Amino acid sequence: MSRLSGRALMVQGTTSDAGKSTVAAGLCRILHRRGVGVAPFKPQNMALNSAVTEDGGEIGRAQALQAQACGLAPHTDMNPVLLKPNSDTGSQVIVQGRALANMEARAYHDYKRIAMDAVMQSWQRLTAQYDFVVVEGAGSPAEINLRDRDIANMGFALPTGCPVVIVADIDRGGVFAHLVGTLDCLSDEERALVRGFIINRFRGDRALLRGGEDWLERRTGLPVFGVLPMLKDLHLDAEDALRTEQSGGDGQRLRVAVPVFPRISNHTDFDALRAHPQVDLQFAPLSRALPACDLVILPGSKSVQADLTALRAAGWDAQIARHLRYGGRVLGICGGMQMMGRVLHDPLGLEGAPGSVPGLGLLDYASTLAPDKLLRVTRGRLLPGGEPVRGYEIHMGVSEGPALAQAALELEHGPDGARSDDGQLLATYLHGLFDTPEACRALLAWAGLDSPLTVDLQALREASLDRLADCMAAEIDIDRLCGL
Repeated sequence: MSRLSGRALMVQGTTSDAGKSTVAAGLCRILHRRGVGVAPFKPQNMALNSAVTEDGGEIGRAQALQAQACGLAPHTDMNPVLLKPNSDTGSQVIVQGRALANMEARAYHDYKRIAMDAVMQSWQRLTAQYDFVVVEGAGSPAEINLRDRDIANMGFALPTGCPVVIVADIDRGGVFAHLVGTLDCLSDEERALVRGFIINRFRGDRALLRGGEDWLERRTGLPVFGVLPMLKDLHLDAEDALRTEQSGGDGQRLRVAVPVFPRISNHTDFDALRAHPQVDLQFAPLSRALPACDLVILPGSKSVQADLTALRAAGWDAQIARHLRYGGRVLGICGGMQMMGRVLHDPLGLEGAPGSVPGLGLLDYASTLAPDKLLRVTRGRLLPGGEPVRGYEIHMGVSEGPALAQAALELEHGPDGARSDDGQLLATYLHGLFDTPEACRALLAWAGLDSPLTVDLQALREASLDRLADCMAAEIDIDRLCGL
């Protein structure tokens, strides 16, 4: 292996959502607690949950969480290539934090040679700056159809000599077939980089698994470094998968419904609500009727016009109007804010054919998509109460109209969003609106919850990272796994 093999480890998985992001975050926190200068890295990510870095770029949300696990501010080098799908065959391509272009899958496949240059530049900067780098793969290395020009898995590990551990989710079933099958799909050179396996999300009697572990080690000649239990109630940002279980505890609860758009983005905006004991949060499919609720939140969207068309086709526009007639509240965030206005203009065809579509007409402003994406971390206060708020903006386009004269927030750069005279409507471009405890409490009170409790999402994330690290340190020989 190359000289880098003792300074890095790549976490690959047998499938998407096998637990790569979580295992990588746990390793980052363990090494950070040991005093190792550690940083996360994901060569290529495909996700609609993203974060804005302190250097003004955009990366995958999971890498921002992993940076927190390392005690670092997120940086664009931690995820040099981010793909944000805007159709079944195309994505917006973001390279080192900046939106480059929308590309169809075949065009991006050709572009990967150039993308790999950016990946290696970021990799070299990180390995020069930190003692150890925890690398996360994407999907599975066994995707044979994607092996040519791969930059996300073995296509990165081979040229860097980065050792690999493969994670499999036993809760899905077929864990041994997943691991053996993945290994069999690799070339001899690729298999030589694999150090062993981690079995994730186990529940039951561990003694019943040991026979399978022994068989796997005999069959592959590689160790099972550890078996991680199913850890529930971890408050960690999801890379992309939408967790649809309802939240909330006993007693009085505020009912919140979030429609699941085809291209819903940054649904991590609602993690604080999911964790709140007085909130019943539902991610509601458009194929079903709007559930009875106190608050409807229109979330972010990667394809605002198309998602608005889908919402309208499902009859949710009429159902939202009825919700308001009965005194309910509606909050729009980013793309959801744009939907709440009179009209959405796309003169350059950035999301499809050039043209305009009518908005929901709830607030008097129009939004126009523009080619330059606005990215910034900012802070300010809610209006009219003045509660502090901190978050980030990721949007292409501007909104203009009379309703914006009554802003929803006052941010560092000026007023943001709108609120209606009757108090039923609120719209903002700010993501992370509920993450600040004071702002979350004020917004829940606005939506109708009596005496809201305080939930500190940042503290919950920190506690979850420590709990994850404690579990992994107890179950895995970290020195052996990381080659320390």
